Amino acid sequence: MTSDRAYTVAVLPGDGIGPEVTREAVAAVDAAGAAHGFHVRWSTHDFGGVAIDRHGPPLPDATLAACRAADAVLLGAVGGPRWVGGAETPETGLLAIRKALGLFANLRPARVDDPALSPLKAGIAAGADVLVVRELTGGLYFGDKVEGDEEASDLCRYSRGEVERIAHVAFKAARDRRGRVTSVDKANVLATSRLWRRVVTAVAADYPDVALDHMYVDAAAMALVTGPTRFDVILTENLFGDILSDALSVLPGSIGLLGSASLGDGGPGMFEPIHGSAPDIAGEDRASPAGAIEAAAMMLDQLGETRAAGALRQAVAEAIAGGVRTPDLGGTARCSAFGAAVRGRIDAAARVAA
Repeated sequence: MTSDRAYTVAVLPGDGIGPEVTREAVAAVDAAGAAHGFHVRWSTHDFGGVAIDRHGPPLPDATLAACRAADAVLLGAVGGPRWVGGAETPETGLLAIRKALGLFANLRPARVDDPALSPLKAGIAAGADVLVVRELTGGLYFGDKVEGDEEASDLCRYSRGEVERIAHVAFKAARDRRGRVTSVDKANVLATSRLWRRVVTAVAADYPDVALDHMYVDAAAMALVTGPTRFDVILTENLFGDILSDALSVLPGSIGLLGSASLGDGGPGMFEPIHGSAPDIAGEDRASPAGAIEAAAMMLDQLGETRAAGALRQAVAEAIAGGVRTPDLGGTARCSAFGAAVRGRIDAAARVAA
């Protein structure tokens, strides 16, 4: 198919397994573009630990400039033990790019397609389909910090405006799903959570077609593993969202299956698998690229290429169902072999459609 639409994507492969899984995601998008009539102009830039080694800061000025000029950013993974304890770490670069691009909303979906792969009993996991909407630029991660040998503190701060804007994201998402938002906080203890609850309740009045309930974070953590089907959209603050979304990620069978989107009011979004850099298996062609491919599918959705995004997801599901499974799912397939299987299914589907 002739390409008649073009997009510019800044690729940040990052550290550890990041370059391996990103390579397969890029190739999968190129295959989907050829089948669905669009083209991606890719540019690759240093970010994270590799940028520290080569440039000093984890987020070089040239990398940030390229991200701001792009239609989207595709990130692999950052971090590793070799950079722990430095003046700047890969993780500080991650916080910096979120702030610089205004990426205040993190969307992490998790759906159980095959209950047999889930560590939970099939009767508990079957039908689970949850979207975590996490506030990404406030709270403890961005508050003032004091660190010493005898005492340390982290300030948790939220403003009404910060809570309102992330709440609107969650309620709008729920309208396109099953119409329910569960707002997670710790309002029985934390002042920020009491503000959070009041503001979310006020925003809910603008969405009479969406049901709202509130839950304490400890109760939500328990419910995710005992009754995940009760949830549709989970709305929560930065720290709680980080923890709960990682716990949720194991429901489908592996953290390696899931992607995420970090979005702002405008400009490019950033898309990445939710797993870490896994330096212990870096370079061994053992990592699953499924999460990176799912992140790429979320990117295509955001760019308006929904048919291509669906083709990526279908190809991943068919590959796994057909027995092409990386070690995290109990198989022996290599990262590159899984990527090839996905591309093969995209190409086959395109030939049938033609």
